Amino acid sequence: MSISRRQLIKFAGSAGLFSMTPGLLLAQKLEKTSVHIAVGGKVGTYYQALSIAEQLGYFKDEGLDVKISDFAGGAKSLQAVVGGSADVVSGAFEHTINLQAKGQFFRCVVLQGRCPMMTMGVSKKNMANFKTGADLKGKKIGVTAPGSSTNMLASFYLAKHGLKVTDASYVGVGTGAGAITAIREGNIDAISNIDPVITALEESNDIQVIADTRRIKDTIEIFGGNMPAGSLYLPQSYIDANPKTIQALVNAMVRADKWIVKAGPAAVTKALPASYFQGNPDLYTKAVEKCMEAMSPDGMIPSDGPATALKALAAYSNDIRDAKIDLDKTWTNDFAKRANEKYPDVKV
Repeated sequence: MSISRRQLIKFAGSAGLFSMTPGLLLAQKLEKTSVHIAVGGKVGTYYQALSIAEQLGYFKDEGLDVKISDFAGGAKSLQAVVGGSADVVSGAFEHTINLQAKGQFFRCVVLQGRCPMMTMGVSKKNMANFKTGADLKGKKIGVTAPGSSTNMLASFYLAKHGLKVTDASYVGVGTGAGAITAIREGNIDAISNIDPVITALEESNDIQVIADTRRIKDTIEIFGGNMPAGSLYLPQSYIDANPKTIQALVNAMVRADKWIVKAGPAAVTKALPASYFQGNPDLYTKAVEKCMEAMSPDGMIPSDGPATALKALAAYSNDIRDAKIDLDKTWTNDFAKRANEKYPDVKV
């Protein structure tokens, strides 16, 4: 006797089989198919997985129509979601802690970078005699945008060298050609930024690197533990209302994470639009290569990472130091675990 699809679904529901059958669960309709992601510096290696998921069609494979809006820095992209013009932030994990200190509950659902991939350097033109971090007192530090994660690294660096956050000024320079120009023309004395900007300035010998978080060992040495970085985070209320949509989003991102690690730098460059390279794809490939160790292999947040981020923020922020932060509400690996079950491996 044949059984129709409608009869099968009715039977499965009455027997409670939906809780045991992944295929049937995946077939359920998404709460939302259109998702708007805000990112601060899309061309940066910091957000590589987002770009790869878009370019390789992974979002579409999950039934999603994703719109990505690019901003000058992480703080700006966060403002878009807080203000309601976007749904999800592709940005630094530590913003979930800053937001909770202000009474706003955002949660990270998937990781793009297991290291911050941010680098600080001083201008060889303006600070040729640099010796210690204390020399940054009174100087102008270029960051992607005031309040962004690059600003966090600069503030943390100052605190580690006995300075106050207010002992230097911060200038938003973005993540592209403007940041490079700001250093070369002497408009800033130091820079905290991401690749490919940093690699370009290293190759042209314009900066002396003083803090580098593109490798796990250096990151642990600087912050004292694993420091989760680029991620997708969003309001808890959105997650609660759209769990299937979030799962689809995370599925695509984990797939992209795995593809990057398996494919390697040259393949990453080949997969991206020419507009990312500023006319120099070889330089971009070199930048990706320098950040490969920092790329998340599975979208999973390290268990000690949130505490490391909280400690880093508290090192220079009284607001964070005095706040009662519930770290468990800033992150979850539940979606990433299911995504890894769906995509144990990827094809390149």
